[in-house]
Amino acid sequence: MTCGITSGQRDQIAGLATAATRKVVDAMGLDKEAAQCVITHGDEFAVVVGDAVRAAVQRLSVPQDFTTEQVASSWVYPPEYKGPVAIREQIDGLVQAFGLSGAEALRFAEAVLPTLVLPEGAEGWFAIPKVEGLARLHFPSIMDPAARYCAAVRLTLGKIAEQRAFKNWREGQVVPAQLRQHARTAAMLERIGEQQQPGDIILLPAQFGRRHAGRSVRRARAVFSAPEFGLGSLAVGSMTLTHSQRFVRWEQLHADCSGDEFAGGGSHFVRAPYFGWHDGELHFGTYPYSGAVDNYGSVSGFLPQS
Repeated sequence: MTCGITSGQRDQIAGLATAATRKVVDAMGLDKEAAQCVITHGDEFAVVVGDAVRAAVQRLSVPQDFTTEQVASSWVYPPEYKGPVAIREQIDGLVQAFGLSGAEALRFAEAVLPTLVLPEGAEGWFAIPKVEGLARLHFPSIMDPAARYCAAVRLTLGKIAEQRAFKNWREGQVVPAQLRQHARTAAMLERIGEQQQPGDIILLPAQFGRRHAGRSVRRARAVFSAPEFGLGSLAVGSMTLTHSQRFVRWEQLHADCSGDEFAGGGSHFVRAPYFGWHDGELHFGTYPYSGAVDNYGSVSGFLPQS
């Protein structure tokens, strides 16, 4: 599965560059001798033009939405966190935590994962539980998708609390009226889940926040690449369960859950959940999605690419 530039898009960009070059040359009013001098130095000309095109494409290919909601950040993961652990270990961790079936995920990891390409920006492969699998085992009477998702988040937060010191600032508020998945995230996870049927666990490329350090949640969403999408409380929570060293101190990069939206006292979903370390324990809370904080970054996943 690829989301690269199409041949038509490439030709359109090349056409824009050609038209711009022609316009500049016409406006300069070169004589034949000067024009021939440029042609004689064609290799150098190509390098200069190529550098200018590269700089323009890099600048203009990044969306300009919410550009003020970004601050410089030098925060990184704690040294105890060495990156994603072996995918088998992650699957086993979810099986033990939730009682899920891991057989299908293990078969996918062995047979299909080696044929897939890690997308640019992803740090590795992560395992996350399917809401359907959790519902079948832990809350089968809940049929509404929104209520199922919130129940899955509450279950995951409870498992984290069993594992470590944990403060949930949104206790009693993880309900459909206040927490929901971002539409892009829901669609992307559904797409991946359909491709990895059957099974209770899906495997996806992801990064744990460093890629978007210092960006507000909505700025991060604005600059996501074509195959990229935000991960929410369930995904980030399960990643935290299988990677306990990701959050160990205040002096580290903390994680925004850009795949979820949260409504505070009113009906407006203008906040996003986060996981962060405070006062010697892991915290789960929410923050305005317009806020840019240097030691927070949005966690994101990617569509697998063949």
